[in-house]
Amino acid sequence: MLEIRNLHAEIDGKKILNGLTLTVNDGEIAAIMGPNGSGKSTLSYVIAGREGYEVTEGEVLLNGANVLEMDASERAARGVFLAFQYPLEIPGVTTMTFLKACMNAQRKARGEAEFSTPDFMKRVRAGADRIGVPQDMLRRALNVGFSGGEKKRMEVLQMSLLEPTFAILDETDSGLDIDALRVVADGVNALRDPKRSFMVITHYQRLLDYIVPDTVHVLSKGRIVKTGGKELALELEANGYRDYIGEAA
Repeated sequence: MLEIRNLHAEIDGKKILNGLTLTVNDGEIAAIMGPNGSGKSTLSYVIAGREGYEVTEGEVLLNGANVLEMDASERAARGVFLAFQYPLEIPGVTTMTFLKACMNAQRKARGEAEFSTPDFMKRVRAGADRIGVPQDMLRRALNVGFSGGEKKRMEVLQMSLLEPTFAILDETDSGLDIDALRVVADGVNALRDPKRSFMVITHYQRLLDYIVPDTVHVLSKGRIVKTGGKELALELEANGYRDYIGEAA
């Protein structure tokens, strides 16, 4: 699925990732945990292709293809999806218009026919019903005036409709109450598949009570310094990162 080899990246001349190496297998949920400033969000942005981040060395292979050689839209068409920590508001663009543009753009890039309007409407409404997205939210401008929980619910809907191969959740639990957290977790768990993998970036154990990871990786100073099973997240919750901060030096 995803193989990261000796990845070095910087922004505005400041090095953030320092030789990061990581493998996420088919069907795996990999949790990335680490202190503030360790490079967690940078890792997600580099994989997804956000502008402003310069990769100076290394590879990011998705099913054998180096995504660093692709622009962001091509990565998305290949199945990369990024759920942001703080989803953007887009005034003037209705949620339905946005969803249709995304879904049809991916289908076109894959050489598939665009959805007809009736088929598109049917798919979105069914997905919204499953996740608990009210129909009036679909008619509103994307994320404008939405609560934090509503924004994350909308991202789960986007993810379920796009059916990505590799999905990244960048601290998607930030600011969520327990009900919204369960919505996000239920959406991820419903998409678990032997051919779909997830990278879940989080500070806290509580998300991993609902999205149970196969592996947990500790990121410090731009490198993976510890890998273990789900019990590693419990250790971090109890002891913090003090035992690992010095290991990346």
